[in-house]
Amino acid sequence: MKIIIHLTPNTSLVPYNYQRNLVGTFHKWLGENQIHDETSLYSLSWLIGGRGVKGGLEFRNGATWNIAAFDLALLKILIRNIQKDPEVNFGMAVESISICEEPKFAHKEKFYLASPIFVKRAEAGKIKFYLFDTEETDLLMTHTLQTKMKKAGVSHKGVQVYFDRSYPSPKTKHIVYNGIACKASYCPVIIEGTSEQIAFAWNVGIGNSTGIGFGALK
Repeated sequence: MKIIIHLTPNTSLVPYNYQRNLVGTFHKWLGENQIHDETSLYSLSWLIGGRGVKGGLEFRNGATWNIAAFDLALLKILIRNIQKDPEVNFGMAVESISICEEPKFAHKEKFYLASPIFVKRAEAGKIKFYLFDTEETDLLMTHTLQTKMKKAGVSHKGVQVYFDRSYPSPKTKHIVYNGIACKASYCPVIIEGTSEQIAFAWNVGIGNSTGIGFGALK
């Protein structure tokens, strides 16, 4: 399930690297929990509805922020605590919340992204980033999704994730998170599997670090 959070306009400039602020707000609403260091069975989008201005972003008409999760209880906690403390950051606050159930998925679906997909692996003591331009990335995305399915008790057999390489304008996004430079992909993905598997992916996101704002699906 997904909640779509509607935010008021910002009153101070939103920096380009605002992800850490959103993650902080998310955990403020979640409260004391055990999920900070675990494999994330949830995904956070970036803010939607802004435009670039000198030095940052502006959300004149407000913004939307999507949070999806496999565990409905997590979303219930968020909604309860949002109502108690609707402040986000940059002068933005929660205006309203919409709840979106999983659609009825076919066995092959194409998804556009609500935040770029981040795929990394440690190799020879260094971090290597994998992008949309290699099929190896597809295998790694599939493996990560299967790992999450095993943790959640969802069948992982037969599921596949791969970039839609017919998409005419894929992009590499350069992001700095907690002072660390990262590279991620903005390119639609295609997921093949059962309806349940695809719904799971729609909730938990694709790739690494979905809990800090990567790999959220529209």
